[in-house]
Amino acid sequence: MNQDWILQKKETRRAFSSATWVPLRASINDEKGEVQRIGYFSEYFGCGSVAFPPEHRGVAEQLGWSSIGISHSAQPYAYKDGYYSSIEQYQYNDQEPIGVHLVFEHPQPVVGGSLWILNPDLVVALRLIKDGNTWVRPEENFVVVAREVLDDKKDRRLIEIKREFLLDYLAARSLSLRLSYYRQRVENVAALEGSAYANLTDQQEQRDGGRFQLLIRSFDDIYGGSWASFRIWRTDVDEDEDAPVMGPESNDNTDYESSRGHRSGYEGIRVEGEFWRDEWIEHQGQSKRVRGDADTSLPQFIVETDGTRMASPDLDNEDIGRWLWFRPSVVNELLGLRGFSLQWYTAETGGIRSTSGYVTHFGINSSDFITVYAYDVARLAAWEQHIWAAHNVVPDGKVSSELFAAQVKAQPACTHAVEEFLFKVIRLLEKGFRQEFNVSLYTHDMEHTTAMEHISRFASKDQTSLLRLAKELVRVFSDRLDVRELRKLSTHSNKEKLGSNKLLEDLLAQKIGADKARRVFGPIVGAYDMRVGDAHPTSSQIGDSLKLAEIDESKSFLRQGEQLISSFGRSIWWIGKLLFEKSEEPSE
Repeated sequence: MNQDWILQKKETRRAFSSATWVPLRASINDEKGEVQRIGYFSEYFGCGSVAFPPEHRGVAEQLGWSSIGISHSAQPYAYKDGYYSSIEQYQYNDQEPIGVHLVFEHPQPVVGGSLWILNPDLVVALRLIKDGNTWVRPEENFVVVAREVLDDKKDRRLIEIKREFLLDYLAARSLSLRLSYYRQRVENVAALEGSAYANLTDQQEQRDGGRFQLLIRSFDDIYGGSWASFRIWRTDVDEDEDAPVMGPESNDNTDYESSRGHRSGYEGIRVEGEFWRDEWIEHQGQSKRVRGDADTSLPQFIVETDGTRMASPDLDNEDIGRWLWFRPSVVNELLGLRGFSLQWYTAETGGIRSTSGYVTHFGINSSDFITVYAYDVARLAAWEQHIWAAHNVVPDGKVSSELFAAQVKAQPACTHAVEEFLFKVIRLLEKGFRQEFNVSLYTHDMEHTTAMEHISRFASKDQTSLLRLAKELVRVFSDRLDVRELRKLSTHSNKEKLGSNKLLEDLLAQKIGADKARRVFGPIVGAYDMRVGDAHPTSSQIGDSLKLAEIDESKSFLRQGEQLISSFGRSIWWIGKLLFEKSEEPSE
């Protein structure tokens, strides 16, 4: 170690009032070596905190490390006169609560250890859930709001909270948080001369709003010195009695002995730097999450063809009568967030369900842009609005016709999204296969909601992502086919070498002939070849694969993705229809 380390000047300049994370309670001790041996060094950080209302600010200013530091523990107490002090209350004097604890200590005397508990009022007010060693807020993309750190023995070392959320909670309760913390660094050296601390002496100074102290002491001063031992015992008790009883203690029935000594000869020097500071964390008077204060950081959105923008609060009205246009990439970004999902209503309209609890109804227009009623975006949480705003564009291609029909004419289109059609026919084929052959077609089930995050026309943004979409289609269908069961049903002479698609095609060929079965499987084979193209993008067969999958390369990549899903799903429908003699082909 060196002088900068022991003097802690870099660390003492940092204040938690401007930090991202604020410790609510901490006791972190990292050490190496034996404390009475040369070479030992340690670093300790301890912190306690209590929140105070304005009327008790004056008293709170007098409280420091000894009053609210790590030695202070938030505990409930029942007085004999009937008064009860709850665990949240910080008492200055008995039955005089002046502050609020944000972390409680719960000793575990039977099983051992002690739990630190984040104040449940804070947890519920910010609508947090525990996820491992963190508390997250699902409504804001599961952002980590608070976290705890445990040591190897699972004992708590630290609970800290993100300052942004702490200030929101403090503002709602009109509280200010007082921190009191202590930093200590220690190193044992053989001698001061020749060490990194050779030119240092004991010092005390006021620094960076706190107090720093440097102590340099010999081991003899710390561990040596005089000692005394004094032992007293009773002499009037017969240990052979069955039920001995001791009478009052007196000089006649007691005896004693004492000894004294001096210890010395300890070799080594202990260099110790300590820093104490008390600090206030002040709220900014705004509580968007807990109290629902108006958010002043909301974005603006383009609402006119000339680029005119309107602020989000001006659009937060159900009767505003405006729509907004967005690049389709917004859907992929939202679906990439935890807790978001996509659902389809018609061929060109759907909804994005977010962690805020809202479903944003959207439509795809003739220019492949996403159109949304302005109010549906303006009512979302601020962080979601900023994502939408990043994809906002000048109106182009009119409002989606199917969205307009539903929201203005109250006549929803009787169409179906190709994505929904695909998963429906996959399920129908499985059902028919089980009824016909009494075996399962697939090796394992599929979570459709999760699969739809990857199988969507929005996943197709360029040729690479289009090929990747083909891989996802093969994964949810061809790769799940039960090859072992299909081989049992196949009559092909070379069935032991055939893959899943070929085995299912052979099963269909037994009923309708090889040529017709090959045509039905064309889009599936095309998608399979495209999957190979994803692994080898320079393959010269990609163009032929696109044609086999019935994809029009003159269309946008979004529409090519839609065509790929459509043709793949239509092939599966025909397989089921021809195998099990289904009725007319459904519309898409």
